[in-house]
Amino acid sequence: MATSCIALVTGANQGVGYQVAKALAESGATVYLGSRDFDRGRAAAAEIGEGAIPLQIDITDAESIAAAAERIGAEQGRLDLLVNNAGISNTRRAAASTEQLADPAFFEEYTQAGLASRASLDEMRAVWDVNVFGTLAVYQAMLPLLRRGVDARIVNVSSGVGSLTANADPAYPYHSMFGVIYPASKAAENAVTLAIMIELENTDIKVNLVSPAFTATNLNNFAGTESVEDGSREVIRVVLLGPDGPSGTFTRWENAAIPW
Repeated sequence: MATSCIALVTGANQGVGYQVAKALAESGATVYLGSRDFDRGRAAAAEIGEGAIPLQIDITDAESIAAAAERIGAEQGRLDLLVNNAGISNTRRAAASTEQLADPAFFEEYTQAGLASRASLDEMRAVWDVNVFGTLAVYQAMLPLLRRGVDARIVNVSSGVGSLTANADPAYPYHSMFGVIYPASKAAENAVTLAIMIELENTDIKVNLVSPAFTATNLNNFAGTESVEDGSREVIRVVLLGPDGPSGTFTRWENAAIPW
């Protein structure tokens, strides 16, 4: 990673996004910490220190995305690395305690609520608006800046639970939990990423898809089994790939391929 790298990480005020932004800043990059809440982003940037710049961006709001792209363009003239990290699992997680999330009965209820026959279409739209349409919207807005970038790369942070190949196997541990809200949103995000990969395969812009571990973050009300530091390792490894690094990969730690 060149020390002159200009990067944007969405959802960077906490969790995996924060760890990625911190690692990039430590590598010498200039990192825009994308955050829906600017004050939280500003606090996170202050914690990271040199190289970290807070940036307000709500990936479900077209005006917010356009303003973020305009600011980066005005201040830097280009973007070398886009990390699409922002995402949600549901709109009700704040109401659930850590104990509830650790309770098998709660997970069974959560799984049942995501079944194709029972899922709330409003809930599905809300989650997909962030994970799928938001990811695509940010890509579209930032692409002109990436085309002017140096060794430009896009890293989309998704999840292995969106792997259609894995979920189609009855022996897959999460087979019975595949639903149309979060898991299917990640399958759709993976499909969007594949479309981006194909669109850019004859350009100099590289594209990678990454699944963190089941990390204890706000996404799952901190019920994950991995620390945020350990869970972020693969994302950090991929964002720090140099110009000779691969493109078109879908991996989890450590550089293990995930089937589409």
